[in-house]
Amino acid sequence: MPVSSAGGRRRGRAGQMNYWPGFVDALSTLLLSIVFLISIFTVGQFFLSREISGRDTVLDRLNRQIAELTDLLSLERSNRRTVEESIAALQSTLQASEAERARLQGLLNSGGQIQAQAQELGLALEAERQATGRALSQVEILNQQIAAMRRQLAALEEALAASEARDQESQARIADLGSRLNVALAQRVQELARYRSDFFGRLRQILGNRPDIRIVGDRFVLQSELLFPAGQAVLRPEAANEIDRIAAALVELERKIPPDIPWVLRVDGHTDARPIATAQFPSNWALAAARAIAVVQALVARGVQPQHLLAAGFGEYQPLDPGTTEEAYARNRRIEFKLTER
Repeated sequence: MPVSSAGGRRRGRAGQMNYWPGFVDALSTLLLSIVFLISIFTVGQFFLSREISGRDTVLDRLNRQIAELTDLLSLERSNRRTVEESIAALQSTLQASEAERARLQGLLNSGGQIQAQAQELGLALEAERQATGRALSQVEILNQQIAAMRRQLAALEEALAASEARDQESQARIADLGSRLNVALAQRVQELARYRSDFFGRLRQILGNRPDIRIVGDRFVLQSELLFPAGQAVLRPEAANEIDRIAAALVELERKIPPDIPWVLRVDGHTDARPIATAQFPSNWALAAARAIAVVQALVARGVQPQHLLAAGFGEYQPLDPGTTEEAYARNRRIEFKLTER
């Protein structure tokens, strides 16, 4: 029976609707969306962590500079207090000297010896005045240094505020980018799901309702015996018709899907669990991969673009049936077509 390209549903032999393929399509689409969103979130977290790490480095450097300037400012304040205390002591001494000078000046008329002592005291007083002037000059220099340090602290605070503002702006940009990527991802997933449903429906119409061709989840499955002899990777001559029909459906799909949607048809080769060890195929992996490559090459030869094809070999490690009967082995020997993102 043909399958509707919009709903991906088909009718069973009893005439009842089978919703299972459409449900699995929707579930796989949701899973792809979640995986992509996790990837985007991881990338966003990586750039955010790098931005925050750079900010933390700048903050640490600024904090160290502030600490150094704070220590220098504390030292300069201590020196200033020492100088101020020295000036106070000098001023006290100066006042005492002036008082002594005044007293000696009153006694100057009493004799030459007293006058000599007054002159000596005057010289001492002048020396004290010069020392006081030098101390005042040092205080002025310290005041200038303190003002310069305050300006540096203000500049550091401005730099810190600018860094925090840049960090907030970066976080806002990351959030906006994540939102836009989510919207774009949802649109692309919906479009690809629609084309996948159309493609599988078209394949079902072309190949017909056969027991050796079926849809499993989001994959179109052909039994290996339909295409290959047992233990070989060379296509049967009678498989050419099947490959021609699949290639025609793919060429038609390439014309429909917009070029900005990155998609591929993944061709997966699977074998049963029984080992193979020949010169040509030392393992089931080698046989499965060779069969997938043979199908891809046949599709390319029929006009399918190589950039839209991907060959993969899974060997016996993805069985559909875990049993060990001939029927289970036959189900597991298969070629799968999966339309997915590149």
